[in-house]
Amino acid sequence: MSPRRRVVVLSGAGVSQESGLKTFRDSGGLWEGHDVMEVASIEGWHRNPELVLDFYNQRRKQALNSKPNKAHQLIADLEKYYDVRVITQNVDGLHEAAGSSKVLHLHGKLFESRSTSDPSLVYQMDGWELNLGDTCEKGSQLRPNIVWFGEMVPAMDEAMDIARDTDIFIVVGTSLVVYPAASLIHFVDPQVPVYVIDPNLPEVHNPNLKVKYFEEQATTGMERVFEILTTDL
Repeated sequence: MSPRRRVVVLSGAGVSQESGLKTFRDSGGLWEGHDVMEVASIEGWHRNPELVLDFYNQRRKQALNSKPNKAHQLIADLEKYYDVRVITQNVDGLHEAAGSSKVLHLHGKLFESRSTSDPSLVYQMDGWELNLGDTCEKGSQLRPNIVWFGEMVPAMDEAMDIARDTDIFIVVGTSLVVYPAASLIHFVDPQVPVYVIDPNLPEVHNPNLKVKYFEEQATTGMERVFEILTTDL
């Protein structure tokens, strides 16, 4: 029996948006009047950690009331037919909630905290609140286990390897403007079919790739791609 073909899905905020989760892109880069760099950058953390903690507390509270949508479910359902790997820029965990079994989080996980003195000390959160004075076992303040603007992306090497080793590549719900995540499409072999789904289609600056565009929301676009990939198997 031949091995199952590999599908890699690169997902962004547009997938979670249809589950009711706000995106910076749709709010003009603002969160209740705060610029994204105030609440999602290492510089913002050093300036005002309390504001950053509150921002992520509110994001967790919102995420707890959200459920996977049809796009999440269709991506998970592809595992019935393919060896599927999800590389996500999202931190909410909705891919796993939908049933996806191989998910790489480029930008961290919303319901984890980590030590500010030792990045290897990562903790699963029981609730949704993380406050000033909450410390790791070494006594250092805990922070969200999120990759902020101005920080390295530890999972990029693994993500590049995954992108290189695939038979089909799907980009869904991402504007392909946030680097280094946006660069992953350039590691895909030119012979691999690429499907790009987004209502505001990003431009793929790689003439060697065979790209099929779907100018749609994540749910309807994934329905079309799912049908293409599962017909005549």
